[in-house]
Amino acid sequence: MRAIAVVGFKKSGKTTLALELARELKKLGRSVTLAKHSHHGFDDRADADTARFRERADMVLGFSPGGSFVSWPAERPLTDLLPLVTTDFLVLEGGKSLGIMPRILIAPDEATARELGPELALAVYGDAAVEGLMATRDVAGLARIAANEGFLLPGLDCGACGRENCRGLAADIVAGDATVEDCKALAGEVRISVGGRPLPLNPFVERFLKSGIRGMLAELKGFGPGPVDIHLD
Repeated sequence: MRAIAVVGFKKSGKTTLALELARELKKLGRSVTLAKHSHHGFDDRADADTARFRERADMVLGFSPGGSFVSWPAERPLTDLLPLVTTDFLVLEGGKSLGIMPRILIAPDEATARELGPELALAVYGDAAVEGLMATRDVAGLARIAANEGFLLPGLDCGACGRENCRGLAADIVAGDATVEDCKALAGEVRISVGGRPLPLNPFVERFLKSGIRGMLAELKGFGPGPVDIHLD
């Protein structure tokens, strides 16, 4: 899955741009998930029953022919929610502190852009040029850039890539000094996918699984050297 964040300050037009990007990405043939980060929580004015349920319960589930949802009473990290995403592309509105994907900045000037993590930016939406970044109001063009250059790191911050955290690797990918394949959690010797999606493993977990599985298989008749392939339905 590829991803892009739309980052800006309050009332800068993040929601509008995120919606337009989703529309343009769908025109390019991508299925899209829209996600929103809010510092102020979400209300239930559109569904009075949901509000009443949340007053009485610790979690709320909703499912119907038209859609389903899960509501927790506290913030969950985006990485906890990603296993539920089944689309080609994720467009996140907000998430200034997240360093696991590139972003498009909404900034009226360079000073504002410097507060929004320009090292992770692919472009600026608007008219004010920022040093080293293209400024444009062409949403279709931004969607093409996102489709080609968007990415999503696992957020394990394991340091196996040689950077302090995933944000450091993400910045190097945006700068052209690294690729997603440099993420050791996604490109290790042990590859696991669940439902067709890769499951990232930090190096310690990878070594633990590798040695444990080989140790158990070594007790079976017919086991020998070479790659091991295991498939579970």
